[in-house]
Amino acid sequence: MNHTALGSDASFAALWSPGLFLLFVVIGVVYALAVGRWRKEIPNSEPVTLRQKMWFWTALALWYAAEGSPLSYYGHHYYFSVHMLQQSILYLIMPPILLLGLPAWLLRAALRTENIKRIVWWITSPIFALFFFNFIFSMYHIPMVMDWLMAKPAALFLYKAVFLFSAFQLWFPVFCPLPEYSRMSELKKMGYIFLNGVLLTPACALIIFAGKPMYEMYAAVPPQLLYLPMVDDQQLGGVIMKIVQEIVYGWALWYTFIRWYRTERKQDEDEELRESSYTTAAGSMNRA
Repeated sequence: MNHTALGSDASFAALWSPGLFLLFVVIGVVYALAVGRWRKEIPNSEPVTLRQKMWFWTALALWYAAEGSPLSYYGHHYYFSVHMLQQSILYLIMPPILLLGLPAWLLRAALRTENIKRIVWWITSPIFALFFFNFIFSMYHIPMVMDWLMAKPAALFLYKAVFLFSAFQLWFPVFCPLPEYSRMSELKKMGYIFLNGVLLTPACALIIFAGKPMYEMYAAVPPQLLYLPMVDDQQLGGVIMKIVQEIVYGWALWYTFIRWYRTERKQDEDEELRESSYTTAAGSMNRA
């Protein structure tokens, strides 16, 4: 690969992926029609809030930023730290936001057959999702694996597709849009998030504390094109991934805790209402 001039070999299409941009625009328009004009044609559909719509459209914007903007090009060809930022957006930030934007009735409309329902039930198993994502994540960052994938565009595309699929698997049990597929209590979800953070740490630590370049393609970038020495850029990439992971997982823990607190509070209020009604009824009977 020729690194003689930063991005000099990049066309507008390589930097901005107009085809991908158009695809996401179409997806956004179809979503808007599905939750708007077409909604009444879907059985058991309910109105979608503006907040939920904003979650979905924000996720699409983040997806495009990670895969279609110059972030993708420079992360792939020049800077490991930018590549790790791209991964953080694509696999840690975007999937839960997209799931928050999907109404349950829209997903149910896609799960029409019993075979599809059984497959979804199996692949969204929390234990399977937890270890599959972390396996895919850890394997990707093994130097010989990443170097091989970066040199094979078709293999890289396939691996990234599996990686993204595993990211949605990981977040589905926590931000499950379908109550019938939710298999964990809120407290178990918090434990699930914490355990995932523990499993993700070794790969980040390996990169952060490496004292020499780990990846051949980034080591081959001429020093004059780097804003930091290669090792520092590599360590920065590990730090970025770890910081983003901590922020996202902290937000997920807070989101789950608030849902648990509200559920417990509602149950307490319902119990107090039942006790108050029983006491009132008993008092009325005694007076009679």
